[in-house]
Amino acid sequence: MTSDSTVLYDAPGPRARALYRVFSATVVVLLVAAGYVVYRALDDQGQLTADKWDPFLESTSWTTYLIPGIRGTLLAAALSIVLALLLGAALGIGRLSDHRSVRMVSGFIVELFRAIPVLILMIFAYQVFAEYRLFQSQYLALAAVVTGLTLYNGSVIAEIVRAGINSLPRGQTEAAGALGMRKSQIMRIILLPQAVTVMLPAIVSQMVIALKDSALGYLIGYVELVRQGQQLGAYFQNYLPSLLVVAVIMIILNSALTHFATWLEKRLRSSRRGRGVATPAEPATVIAAPGMDITGTAR
Repeated sequence: MTSDSTVLYDAPGPRARALYRVFSATVVVLLVAAGYVVYRALDDQGQLTADKWDPFLESTSWTTYLIPGIRGTLLAAALSIVLALLLGAALGIGRLSDHRSVRMVSGFIVELFRAIPVLILMIFAYQVFAEYRLFQSQYLALAAVVTGLTLYNGSVIAEIVRAGINSLPRGQTEAAGALGMRKSQIMRIILLPQAVTVMLPAIVSQMVIALKDSALGYLIGYVELVRQGQQLGAYFQNYLPSLLVVAVIMIILNSALTHFATWLEKRLRSSRRGRGVATPAEPATVIAAPGMDITGTAR
């Protein structure tokens, strides 16, 4: 620990540093003790033996449990991400509308579904779909999971879209309006293409959240990875290895999604530079001709 003073706090004295070392040593001892207790409990249950990993070497464990779970997770996540992007874009643009009624309706929808937990949305959608038989029984759980994820993540993405568009320089909007462009043209041609690169990191984070939240579907009977991992652990009595394998698979899926989004962001930025279009990180410099202002009007 450094002994130099900072703006936020004074440097601790000898007694304070000694006290910090005692606290740190105590925390380490407690963590080691807790880890040992957990280890003994798992060892007594036989969860740490090598034979608990044998089911993962059999193809039936994958074809019966894990692969259908991975397929269900990816299907629900893909559908909800696409629909959430469409819903979020519509609501985000709606919150920027010149019409007060459109702004109010869009804002009400966004604030409503942002405030409701995803699990409650899934359960509510499941009950409604089952009551009015809107979907066949084999698609009922999938429809409820996708609906819940779409409504929640779409409302969050709407705020990302609104913030991304508002972060752009207002001079571009004013210049386009001076040229006679309609607001829909300004939004579609000028603002949205630039805002995509600004919004992409936050949108990717929301996509990862949607992928992870698809695991909540097991509470309404949806066949996804966590549910299948639990069933595999119950069948072979190897809960710890099953959950560890499920965790590794989820990490791989989320990492793949993040890497793809990072590649896509770099590709978008490089393509915009190649076309000579300024990105928000690299604003264009407008040079006026002698005797002219930046709008092309003679002084």
